[in-house]
Amino acid sequence: MGADPVAGAVNGGERQFTVAIIDDHPVVVEGVRSWLAAEPRLSVIATGDDPDVVLGPGAQAPDVVLLDLRLRGHLAIDKVAELSTAGQRVVVYSEHTEAETILAVLDAGAVAFLAKHEGREHCVATVLAAAADRPYVPPALAGAIVGDRRSDRPTLSEKEREALLLWFQSMSKASVARRMNISEHTVKQYVDRARIKYARAGRPAATKAALLARAIEDGLVRAEEIGNYRSYASPPDQPTP
Repeated sequence: MGADPVAGAVNGGERQFTVAIIDDHPVVVEGVRSWLAAEPRLSVIATGDDPDVVLGPGAQAPDVVLLDLRLRGHLAIDKVAELSTAGQRVVVYSEHTEAETILAVLDAGAVAFLAKHEGREHCVATVLAAAADRPYVPPALAGAIVGDRRSDRPTLSEKEREALLLWFQSMSKASVARRMNISEHTVKQYVDRARIKYARAGRPAATKAALLARAIEDGLVRAEEIGNYRSYASPPDQPTP
């Protein structure tokens, strides 16, 4: 584990998010760290090849964990689930881009999946979105969830779909309520009802990323619809509850 020597304070008081990179290839770690360090809103605070050491007792908790899926020759999907359950925002970063692997990672609780070949632009955008609790759909993730057509698709009402779409577009539930002229409690009910329907269909979606994946899989939301609307009621990088 090591602190990033080039990470500094952000000018102008803008929020800076912290990142831990976990990968067992030093050249990959250095390359990704240089990408993220060039973005003033991100600070790499720790790197290493063992999640238990990088995120162990006494370590500063990062806003985002960028986790290589294959560590020491084994797929670490169980570690994704463990870290997500512990409250970490996990972005999985991997060369394993099979649709079933990507969907398994989301089901385990990862907030996003990024293919290693997708480059700096998608890497920075994905980490920033994850830190601010906003959805972002890089190409490999979009391909996996759009191509997965299943017969156990639940039926959502038009109001449920509208609430989900606005929520996925970085709006807080309070902003969704104002936009739809309903109460915030009703918005939460719509989101919870969608989760219950997916759970009953045997396709649970406990996280926002997983619910977004399900909605895109089933054609309820199109990937290109995400991010087209930005709420002016809150700053762009403010997390949405």
